[in-house]
Amino acid sequence: MPKPLTLALVAGAALLTRRAMRRRIRASPLWPMPALEEPTSGRPRSRALRLLVASREEVADGVVQLRLEGRDLPRWEPGAHLDLVLPSGLVRQYSLCGDPADTSSYTVATRLVTDGRGGSREVHEQVAEGMELEVRGPRNRFPLVEAPSYVFVAGGIGITPILPMLRALPDGVEWRLLYCGRSRESMPFVDELERLDRVTVVAGTPELDALDVPEGAAVYCCGPEGLMAAVEERFPRVRLERFTPRATAPGAAFEVELRRSGRTLTVPADSSVLAAVRRELPNTLYSCEQGFCGTCQQRVLEGEVDHRDELLTDAERGDSMLICVSRARSERLVLDL
Repeated sequence: MPKPLTLALVAGAALLTRRAMRRRIRASPLWPMPALEEPTSGRPRSRALRLLVASREEVADGVVQLRLEGRDLPRWEPGAHLDLVLPSGLVRQYSLCGDPADTSSYTVATRLVTDGRGGSREVHEQVAEGMELEVRGPRNRFPLVEAPSYVFVAGGIGITPILPMLRALPDGVEWRLLYCGRSRESMPFVDELERLDRVTVVAGTPELDALDVPEGAAVYCCGPEGLMAAVEERFPRVRLERFTPRATAPGAAFEVELRRSGRTLTVPADSSVLAAVRRELPNTLYSCEQGFCGTCQQRVLEGEVDHRDELLTDAERGDSMLICVSRARSERLVLDL
C-alpha cells in the first residue's frame, strides 16, 4: 500500500506539471496545440441553462411571446439577446423584451416567418407551456449608450430590443420613437407604446425624411433589412441590430487547408467554408448558419479573413472566424481542423 508521503509527492508533482503545461500553452500558440485553455471550435459561447416555458402568448398577429422561468438568472441590460436551442437542435437568437431586474424569468418574442429557415415555425408550432428549453446568454451587441438624446426606429418585431431601452431611459432625457409595421394588428406592444406621447406609430412605409434627429442624438434601429438600410443611408452613425446576415457579394473561390486533418479543399464562390469543410469532415458542428450563434467558430492559423458575422469581438477576429458566413480576403486560409 503506498505510503502517505509518496502519495503527497506524486500529487504535488502532478500539480506542478499541470501549472507548467498551462503556462507553456499560453506562451506558445502552436505547441503542441492552440493557445486556448478550451478550444473554441464548436463550443457554445456561454453557459447553457435549462428554463421552463412558463407562458406562451400571442401578442400580435403572427407574434408569440414566451416567458422562460428559472432561478438566479444572469442579469442583462437593454439590447441583450438570448440563444434559444429549439427542440430540433436549431439555435436562434431573440431579443430580451422583459424587465432586466427580474432574475427569475426571461421574456422573448418571435414573429412567424413562413418562408424562413424553420426556426420561427418551430417556436410557433412546437414550443408549448410546460416544456423546457436550453438557452445560452444573455449577450449584448446592441447596448444603450449614454447620450444627450435618443431617436429610435423600429419595424415590427424589431421593437423587442428597443422596448427595454425606453423603459430604462433616465427621467428628463429627450427621446422619440418611430414604430412602423405592415398593420397595427401585426405590431407587438403597440397599445402600450401609443400611450406615450413621444411615439409615432405608422402602419405602412414611414417617411424617414421627416424624422428629426437632434445634434448628438444616439440613433437606434431594428427591423427588416430594407428599413435598416434606409435608416443607415440617412444616418450613417446609426446603431443597428441584425438577426440575419448583412447582404454581401459572394466573393471569389479560395483554398482552405485543414492543418490537423492534412487536407486542402476549394471553397467555391457560391459556397460557404462550412459547406466545403463538412464535405470533408461531416461531424463539424454548426447551427444557425447566419453568423450569430458561434457554434462553428474555428481557429485561423494563416490567411486574412473577410469577417461577415455579427458576433465575434475584434480580439476574437484576430485568430478565429465563423465559417458559416465569413470568407477569405487572401487566396488561402489555414484552419486548425
